[in-house]
Amino acid sequence: MSLVIEHVAKRFERFPALKGVSLTAPKGCFLALLGPSGSGKTTLLRILGGLEFADAGRVAFDDLDWLALPARERRAGFVFQQYALFRHMTVAKNIAFGLSIRPRRTRPTRAEIARRVEELLALVQLEGLGKRYPSQLSGGQRQRVALARALAIEPRMLLLDEPFGALDARVRKDLRHWLRGLHERLGVTTVFVTHDQDEALELADLVAVLNQGRIEQIATPAELRAHPASDFVADFLGQAVPGGGVVPLRTARAPTLKGKIFKRSEENP
Repeated sequence: MSLVIEHVAKRFERFPALKGVSLTAPKGCFLALLGPSGSGKTTLLRILGGLEFADAGRVAFDDLDWLALPARERRAGFVFQQYALFRHMTVAKNIAFGLSIRPRRTRPTRAEIARRVEELLALVQLEGLGKRYPSQLSGGQRQRVALARALAIEPRMLLLDEPFGALDARVRKDLRHWLRGLHERLGVTTVFVTHDQDEALELADLVAVLNQGRIEQIATPAELRAHPASDFVADFLGQAVPGGGVVPLRTARAPTLKGKIFKRSEENP
């Protein structure tokens, strides 16, 4: 079943964070929520994860009334920008955390948890690092641990809140390629928040561009590039032509040779 969001609204005191947002994305899709700060993208993600409550609207996913479910029962894996790893726990215990705190009747055995952790370490290419602590890992490795922890619960939906924002440009680019490949392998419906246009256009199947609590356009990356639906979308994606259709030219300097210029008189001698 598709992810269907209908007329979702959220207000923080006098500030309307979301103004009746609606969108549909197929199951298994990689959906990017793209927009500037304050556009409502993170608020929408937190509502999907059960970390905020919508004031109005409906969300349906996987034949479920999503907003009626407690956060625990949604089985949504969340990955934050700052990793949110437990510093006093090893990598293996961080990954196992979501499984180990389940109610006893649904909790896997210790052997099953250990086996699942080893599978995930291999999946995120961190074999042999289970006994290390987060402080002994690089930023990119920590983010992979956070992703493995989110995947441990076998989530129905994976929610990523600017997961590469704390990493340097080269690591971000490497992880983008890796994450896209992982998504194609697992097929988990993924909602990804970012303000980085290149990141959204490279990773996502669908991109929803948000502005001031509304969706300006939802389309594939190719459609967004070719047919932006508004001036805001075109400008935010770097395609707007400023100045009423006139592109200002930058001044430039070029090296010159030393010499003299002579003017010939047109009068006959």
